[in-house]
Amino acid sequence: MTSLAAAIQLCGGIALAPLLPGTIQSLKARLQGRRGPSPLQPYRDLRKLWRKSLADPQPSTVVYRLAPCVVAAATGLALLLIPIGGIAPEWGLGDDALVLVGLFALGRFALAAASWDTGSGFALMGASRDLTLAVAAEALLVLAIVLAALPAGSTGFAAMSAAASGSAIWSEAGHWCGALAFGLVLLAETGRQPIDNPDTHLELTMIHEGPLLEYAGRDLALLQWSAAARHWVVLVLAVELFLPHWGGFGSQLLALAVGLALLCLGLALTETAQAKMRVLRVPALLAGGCLLALVGLAAWLAGGLA
Repeated sequence: MTSLAAAIQLCGGIALAPLLPGTIQSLKARLQGRRGPSPLQPYRDLRKLWRKSLADPQPSTVVYRLAPCVVAAATGLALLLIPIGGIAPEWGLGDDALVLVGLFALGRFALAAASWDTGSGFALMGASRDLTLAVAAEALLVLAIVLAALPAGSTGFAAMSAAASGSAIWSEAGHWCGALAFGLVLLAETGRQPIDNPDTHLELTMIHEGPLLEYAGRDLALLQWSAAARHWVVLVLAVELFLPHWGGFGSQLLALAVGLALLCLGLALTETAQAKMRVLRVPALLAGGCLLALVGLAAWLAGGLA
């Protein structure tokens, strides 16, 4: 079972990750009455970009050149942390949730440093917005992880997934608060509406796309794959830590597949029903999620003292 979980962990994160944003885009188009792109469109985009030449803006240094590799490496390491069907294969990195927070922060820092290196106005604008929102988004991620870690007594993903299995956990108010808070983490970390609009390249509104404007060819392919792999990481974690799953490895694997499909549909529905928020209002939304998580933490502590 561990070998199969490891294979899914690697193959899913590397090969299947682009299918998630492609599915979301396709479902969103259908919900809006359009034919829309195929769910396989991200694969075509990556193939096209991989064949194109690189861009080397001037002035730029080794910081700009290394940033895509650092982002892809950090995302690749994050793939090795998440559990599959409740099993976290041993790759020598452990499965601690706080390591994941650090890897996400490393990728964000590398892109921001590359934006500063080139001095591009639009890239700097997007990076500054991303870093501003990351202050609240990372705090919200940590709080959601804490709520998932309390029943397990550990910040290991395998232990948290085991603690979230079954139906007993759904009677805890803290678990509901953690699930809702992690829903906002999904929107923030994947750059979906209402926090960001992945469909636009309008310079005055984009956030996550801003630092990518100077890149082309294989560098851009690495960055786009990393964005898709981040979808895989956070969606799998949402299923493993907060959605219902029970039974053995096979049952949990089926629950993972169903959960990923439902979350893709949920994100498509959210983007169809909700327009992008003003940038200045997004921190308030994320702060509200932090407040909700703190309410869940207080409910858990109150239940433990009762």
